[in-house]
Amino acid sequence: MARPRVGIIGNSYLINDEYPAHAGGTMNSEAVAEVAGALPLLIPADPRFVSVPELLDSFDGFLFTGGRPNVHPEEYGEAATEAHGAFDRARDAIALPLIRALVERGQPFFGICRGFQEVNVALGGSLHPEIRDLPGRMNHRMPPDGTLEEKFALRHKVTFTEGGIFHRLLGATEVMTNTLHGQGIKSPGARIVIEGWAPDGTPEALHVEGAAGFALAVQWHPEYKAACDPVSRPLFEAFGQAVAAWAAGHCPSVRRLA
Repeated sequence: MARPRVGIIGNSYLINDEYPAHAGGTMNSEAVAEVAGALPLLIPADPRFVSVPELLDSFDGFLFTGGRPNVHPEEYGEAATEAHGAFDRARDAIALPLIRALVERGQPFFGICRGFQEVNVALGGSLHPEIRDLPGRMNHRMPPDGTLEEKFALRHKVTFTEGGIFHRLLGATEVMTNTLHGQGIKSPGARIVIEGWAPDGTPEALHVEGAAGFALAVQWHPEYKAACDPVSRPLFEAFGQAVAAWAAGHCPSVRRLA
């Protein structure tokens, strides 16, 4: 039997700093295939090549991944500064309206890191350009040195709302996560419910209030070793269940999955 299809939002990338490409981390495909049980397909996130309506009809669910480029601040009414870093306007043009359409349609999606920020911006929220510059905040960025294992090591706790979706999915109100981001949520968008926080108050987990389907996002990177991580695995399993249900013609609420 054919697996349900998950579209993985790709990033613009230059091979050898000169050859244009669309890229997606192998660990995203691995988590979708091995834990969510779906067929991972990379989407070239550029309106020259794909449109939101055809994406909606071509996939059963979507993974909004991390990426070095940040959401352009014009998308939330602010001017760009050096602190906002690099941008991928083509991805903005696909990801943001796609998220709004998925919420409206009840089609499942899971946001990670930049994807977490995209969900917030798509629904009217804003972002801090650099978390570590705020008083009392820690440095959430990827460590500049070390092995991949050291870069993705568990670095801080995330505390969830008691009785919330993440508490029910993970069976705990506190978990340890990695952290590899510079920006973060400043003001939540309409229907954005923050359910998880780092010790310094940085938002780390959210769901879309009233969404008919799976509509979750996290600021950390659960795709890293998702099959064997006790926090990552339940998230991707629940996402996979929602995608399979959509493919079968059903639209389960994430609350029933939890």
